[in-house]
Amino acid sequence: MSEKTGIITFKGNPMTLLGPEIKVGDAAPDFAVVDNGLAAVTLTSYSGKIKIISAVPSLDTPVCDTETRRFNQEAAALPGDVVVLTVSLDLPFAQKRWCGAAGIDKVVTLSDYRSRSFGLGYGVLIKELLLLTRAVLVVDATDTIRYIQIVPEVTAEPDYATAIAAAQALL
Repeated sequence: MSEKTGIITFKGNPMTLLGPEIKVGDAAPDFAVVDNGLAAVTLTSYSGKIKIISAVPSLDTPVCDTETRRFNQEAAALPGDVVVLTVSLDLPFAQKRWCGAAGIDKVVTLSDYRSRSFGLGYGVLIKELLLLTRAVLVVDATDTIRYIQIVPEVTAEPDYATAIAAAQALL
């Protein structure tokens, strides 16, 4: 398995990402995650839709909370052929509880806890923490990656406007 260094830090400390370095124009890797009801979800579950995928370390932390709330707000203004997915290693039960408490109803939360196939397939699993790093990807309706931001400091927020604009450009 490939390891990448020099890309992210966590609270200023250099971290290692596991998995390949994916690029704009690449075919989006498939993944096997579960939804809040433990149902299997793959990339093809959203076939034909534009996907904004937000990878976060844990919904139950301040920056992830802020990010998911912001994407929920942004998603309300997007047409039905755009779906916003937030992937973390939180257990599905915790994701469901958090979404209920936070009033999240537009973002779909998915858990990569079983096999870490999303984290490893997209090269966003932090070796030292075994959590996903903060990243935002836009995948078009044909499952091609059109935008990627690996946030350099895990505790910082992503560039929401550019990600939303990348998705809107595909409409």
